[in-house]
Amino acid sequence: MSLLDQLAEKHILAALREGELDNLPGSGQPLQLDDESQVPPELRAGYRLLKNSGYLPPELEMRREAIELDQLLQGIDPQDESYELHASRLHLLELRLKQTGMSTDFLRGVYGSKIKQHFSEEG
Repeated sequence: MSLLDQLAEKHILAALREGELDNLPGSGQPLQLDDESQVPPELRAGYRLLKNSGYLPPELEMRREAIELDQLLQGIDPQDESYELHASRLHLLELRLKQTGMSTDFLRGVYGSKIKQHFSEEG
């Protein structure tokens, strides 16, 4: 253990003894961890720092927008004139995400695509 680690540990233990860490927000509750499975391990720390600063990498921003568009399309009547505009934007985002190497299964899921395939084969 380095000198810096020992010093930090000493200060943490002193704060615990004095009760300075007792009433922190979220104390005793499970941590809310983000799903970072699509982010390469060597980039996770950097992405986490950027996210905490209010910045999302382009791939994650596209993913967020795609999820929002998918939810919007589920609430819009397919006959609505704005439906086609939003659907084409979602399709473009899916293509861009696939180009970056990200999976778009979070939008459709394997189960949903199998159902669509089943019904398209019947028709």
